[in-house]
Amino acid sequence: MMSKNDGNGASSDHFYRTATLGKATVLALGKAFPKQLIPQEHLVEGYIRDTNCHDLVVKEKLERLCKTTTVKTRYTVMSREILNNYPELATEGTPTIKQKLEIANPAVVEMALEASIACIKEWGRPAQDITHIVYVSSSEIRLPGGDLYLSTELGLRPDVGRVMLYFLGCYGGVTGLRVAKDIAENNPGSRVLLTTSETTILGFRPPNKDRPYDLVGAALFGDGAAAVIIGSHPDLGREKPFMELNYAVQQFLPGTHNVIDGCITEEGINFKLGRDLPNKIEDNIEEFCKKLMSKAGLKDYNELFWAVHPGGPAILNRVENTLKLKGDKLNCSRRALMDYGNVSSNTVFYVMEYMRDELKSKQNGGEEWGLALAFGPGITFEGILLRSL
Repeated sequence: MMSKNDGNGASSDHFYRTATLGKATVLALGKAFPKQLIPQEHLVEGYIRDTNCHDLVVKEKLERLCKTTTVKTRYTVMSREILNNYPELATEGTPTIKQKLEIANPAVVEMALEASIACIKEWGRPAQDITHIVYVSSSEIRLPGGDLYLSTELGLRPDVGRVMLYFLGCYGGVTGLRVAKDIAENNPGSRVLLTTSETTILGFRPPNKDRPYDLVGAALFGDGAAAVIIGSHPDLGREKPFMELNYAVQQFLPGTHNVIDGCITEEGINFKLGRDLPNKIEDNIEEFCKKLMSKAGLKDYNELFWAVHPGGPAILNRVENTLKLKGDKLNCSRRALMDYGNVSSNTVFYVMEYMRDELKSKQNGGEEWGLALAFGPGITFEGILLRSL
């Protein structure tokens, strides 16, 4: 048990671990969501009504998918008001990319702004102390990008270093952590705001039995944003680091670039997910995890905590079974999926927030080491060896 200064000169009994000298740490976390909250049991009726679908086969298939996703609630930018203003969004084959971008571009920045403000408030330092910003989204297309709009709205310094990471999909959040880690560790005194923001607006269209992938998306994906502040050499008088980014690895699986396929068309963005995606992850996950764990001499998967991006229940089940994880190891991932759905790049941060609370509640701070993992187009594996502080 060690004593930790509370920032006001007083000390309280609280277990903590000292950050490794020079390693990047997570100093604060924030999240945000659009106003529309949709319980999963109401999704089918609303989606079928809003898209003027009269195909009972499609409706029944969507009902089955909604049950298998394990999702309970999701947030969405899409609303009745938007569909009233843009009725063409519910018309099959209509070129609507322009209209969708009119909705999505401001929506992702608005959510990113709210998440960033919450994160900066938790951090406790002025926004002007942010030296770099890493902006992640697969939901907007424009020049300049959302990174500039967000920096302006937050009142960041004009010389803030900006990085945009666009269209990485589900692994974008962990990529953002890796990039922020590199910036923080190679620029002494820097503080990096990493923000992710996603909406499903670009992929919204009426269901079609010839496009089963659309129904998977309708049953699984949600909207939202997240933000974290990353820095090395934390000032314990003003900052409260809770996670160390110890080591990062990205790897793609050769010959799998068609397993997750996305392209921009006049109707928006079209995604296809190969049925063999869970198998590909299952076949390669153990070797990937061993590569990360070897940096700290770790060998027992069940001695770690796990922050796995919940792409869907099938992926979580394969990871759990392949690594022979105990039944509660992926609880935070399953909870994030249940509460928010798959929110692409954001979701790993919702998992990390649940994990932070879980570790805090355990004796002696819980497990010291853990892994953050995400999978996406490529097939790309992105992983970070974490250390709880």
